[in-house]
Parts: sequence; structure tokens; C-alpha cells
Amino acid sequence: MAKKRKFYAVKKGRKPGLYLTWDAAKQQVDGFAGAVYKSFLTKAEAEEWMATASRKTTRKVSTQTPSTVTPSIILYTDGGSRNTGNVRGGHVRKEDVAAWAFLIQKDGESISGSNGEFGATNNRMEIMALINGLQKIIDRYGEKAAVLVVADSKYVLDAIQRNWLSGWQRRGWKKANGEIVANKELWQAVASILKRMPNLEYRWTKGHATNEGNVFVDQLLNKTMDRMLREPTEFEAPKKAVSNPKPSLAVQDSTADFEQLGLFHNQQISDD
Repeated sequence: MAKKRKFYAVKKGRKPGLYLTWDAAKQQVDGFAGAVYKSFLTKAEAEEWMATASRKTTRKVSTQTPSTVTPSIILYTDGGSRNTGNVRGGHVRKEDVAAWAFLIQKDGESISGSNGEFGATNNRMEIMALINGLQKIIDRYGEKAAVLVVADSKYVLDAIQRNWLSGWQRRGWKKANGEIVANKELWQAVASILKRMPNLEYRWTKGHATNEGNVFVDQLLNKTMDRMLREPTEFEAPKKAVSNPKPSLAVQDSTADFEQLGLFHNQQISDD
């Protein structure tokens, strides 16, 4: 007996629409945070589900609302650390190194930035990468820029896309169990920036794999940590929480970094 043909409807994914094979649909939803999709036996049923889902979707202005503007800028972010806090039961020591990095790509131009701290956690560095990358985009391209944020940190992406961030805000920067949110001052800075940038989209990527942008920021932050070990006086320990945090920003001409890492050879690298 012939196998019945199915239609795959992707409501939320990399490219929403109808697909004739699961392999094609899977490419749109696999690894996409918050993907929504369903299979049907007839095309009419699939189209009706898509149309009904669209009618039921409410337009809500928030930092989590997907942008309707096609992103013209890609922002890669990453944070990392070399500390005993990465081991179960371990604790971050004041001499442990940690760093963040970002890469911005737009119309053949690439801009990168990186900095580090002693005694910082990996999660803190992930947030710092996002803050500094978005702030650089605001400074250079404006708050209305359409940006696709690509990161390998579920900690950062889930906080934004699963509305943890808005929940923390409502509860006075406390978790559901009453505990103060870790990295509170950084999350406050994130919330402030997201309110100013309405055209943001997010995509998770597997870390240290095949995504060239992710590989670049990972290697860049590791170069920063190497420099911290050679020149420790150039870096500092994390500061205590402040009411109006102003994230540090270390943006550089990235030509040497790109050439040494063998990435994006055909790109124009500049940071005027």
C-alpha cells in the first residue's frame, strides 16, 4: 500500500510556510527556539491551520515580539571562562580568566569587539557580549536597525525568548522562588537596550561547530583570555552591581584577527 503523502506546516521557524517533505520542514525548525509546526494529510487542512493560527496571533509590543523587518545586520555573540566554576561543585576564583566577544556583519563590513574580567562567570560573559554588541550597533547604525542575533547560549536566548526577563522585571528582579536574579545589573541593562531596539530576531547555533561567525567569536574571546594571562594588569575583576550600569566596550580593527583565524577573507574589516 502506498504511503500517504503529508504536508508540513511551519508557523514559526527560519522560513514559515508549507513543505512537502519532513526533511525540508526540519531544516526550518531544527534548533530554532520556539519553533511551531504540524503535519497534515491534506494541503487544505495545512493551509487552514496556518490561516487560523495567523488570525489568533495577537500583535503585542514587547522585546520578545519577532521583527517584521528583514534583518540586514547579523550579530554573533559568545562568552567563555577558564575557571573552576565550570566544574560541578567548583567555585570561580578571583584569578580565573573570563572573556566575551562579538562580531557584527553588515554589507561586507565586519566589526568585532572583546574584553575580559578576572573572577567572572561564563554566564556573565555571555550577557556582556550581547550588551556590548547591541550597544555598538546602536552607536553605529541606530536603534531601529534590523538585527539577527546568533548565539550558542541558551541561558541568554531563553531569558529573552521564553519571557523569563519580563517575569524577573515584574517580580522586582527576583525569580519565581524569591531569589535575586543572578547578574541582575546586567539583565537590567539588557532590558533597557531591548526596549530601544524593536527589530531584533534571535537564532541559536551549536557552539564550536560549523557556524563561522560563532567560531570566530569563540576564538576571539580565547585570544583575549590568553592576553589576560600575559598582561593581567590590563583587565579587572567584576564590579559590584550599580543602579545604571554602563557596559565596557573594547572594539578594535579586526583585520589581524580575521587573517590569523582564516575567516571572512573577502570581507572589508573596519571600525571607523
